[in-house]
Amino acid sequence: MKKHVVLLVAALLMAPAMARAQGKLTVMTTTEDLAAIGREVVGDHATVEAMARGYQDPHFVEAKPSFILKLQKADVLVVVGRELEIGWLPPLIQQSRNSKIQPGSPGYLDASLQATILEVPTGQVTRAMGDVHPLGNPHYWMDPENGKRIAKEIADKLAELRPNDKAYYQQKLADFTSRLDAAEKRWLAEMAPYKGTKVVTYHRSFPNFSERFGLDIIGYVEPKPGIPPSPQHTLDLINEMKRQNAKIVLVEPYFDLKTPNAIGRDTGAQVLVMPPSVGGVKEITDYFKLFDYDITLLVDAIKKSGAK
Repeated sequence: MKKHVVLLVAALLMAPAMARAQGKLTVMTTTEDLAAIGREVVGDHATVEAMARGYQDPHFVEAKPSFILKLQKADVLVVVGRELEIGWLPPLIQQSRNSKIQPGSPGYLDASLQATILEVPTGQVTRAMGDVHPLGNPHYWMDPENGKRIAKEIADKLAELRPNDKAYYQQKLADFTSRLDAAEKRWLAEMAPYKGTKVVTYHRSFPNFSERFGLDIIGYVEPKPGIPPSPQHTLDLINEMKRQNAKIVLVEPYFDLKTPNAIGRDTGAQVLVMPPSVGGVKEITDYFKLFDYDITLLVDAIKKSGAK
């Protein structure tokens, strides 16, 4: 009898701990894009928080001590990968001393593994080439098809950690995918009349977006990735834009507009501050609004400029 009482007491004492263990998962992501997609599939079964803000250059994020504290409590860490966060994330993960989220651990998720990655270098990568990513362009979330793949990766990871909730995550994933399918059809229809429009971008943030929606990127304000524009490169770019009649310059929110505006004045091009991330401007509060905002901005500018 005593043995049964002891076991019952032990079970009662363990119940709150087990309940806590099976409470909401804590998911940290490196960017707001991953967080926005993550929120679509976790529902009320997890909390999702991003480290980098959408108006920041995700290559260069200040490694705040508060990030370490948040990583210490995380059950899952979702990263963009392709070395996007190489300059700031590794020390934070290490200092968190959280065994769940170390690379290779069950709670660590590289969201790029099933995505379509563009601009993968074929030869040797050297510093002379600028900040070229040897594993390919990491701005892959700018294609909604990759958004679906990211969502599936997150849903599968959470189901792996919480097998009892698998059906819930799969239902949330199916709902998100269905809504994104419908939205993508609308975006493609909006962009269809402008297929082949020639554009220049500041940094290489938009190759996935351009490939999905039919833009032709003919040059970059940066002479090489991460290298500030030089007078000679700017002059060469202006001449090329005039030769090809390119009338759109896309600039990420975190770059100086001085050179792009000078290019715009010289070529008659529209200079658009076009966020490549959720949270890039206050109106972009989720993954759907990212494309709604950017495509509306772009179509309006193409109409005004007469670009083609």
